[in-house]
Amino acid sequence: MNTANLQLEGMVMALASLCEALVDKGLLNHKEVGAAFERAMQAVEQDDAHKLSEANLAAAAFPIRLLSLANQAHERGKKFTFSDYAAIVGKLT
Repeated sequence: MNTANLQLEGMVMALASLCEALVDKGLLNHKEVGAAFERAMQAVEQDDAHKLSEANLAAAAFPIRLLSLANQAHERGKKFTFSDYAAIVGKLT
């Protein structure tokens, strides 16, 4: 696997942990974190400046979808690995 991919995996999982900490500390709730990810997804989908292909749009949306799943899992008291989340995103898209 490309080293950059591993770095991105680590960064996405670190961001998921930060979101969990924000919720655990009561700074945000799961709904607010989910809404932030929805806004991020809309920004990617509405970005006409890049004229992304469907494959590139899916690639840009992947970390947002993964983080959204991690937020939902945390709300249910569950936690998965990056590979688990990636498999779920793959099945849902």
